[in-house]
Amino acid sequence: MKVFCFHCKTEIPVLGKIGFREECFKCRSDLHVCKNCEFYDPKAYNECREPSADVVKEKERANYCEYFSPNQSGPEGGQEDKAAKLRAAAEALFKKN
Repeated sequence: MKVFCFHCKTEIPVLGKIGFREECFKCRSDLHVCKNCEFYDPKAYNECREPSADVVKEKERANYCEYFSPNQSGPEGGQEDKAAKLRAAAEALFKKN
């Protein structure tokens, strides 16, 4: 499994679970943070798509959320991939033959 540090975007190989106090080897930022979680979504209520999770005020600091699941889709949480796919679909739709 791999995780991307939210701060420096470094790919970090991980074996097993990410501990509550683990840090990025490059920039020393905490890894068990909301911004490294697959449920983190700045547009969602409390910036989290997990409805049972407790509210966490500091999204870039280590927390004890039991629902934490590492975001493995890249440094931007897959947002760039989604945007590229949508752009390609729109271009194909409006492409002149």
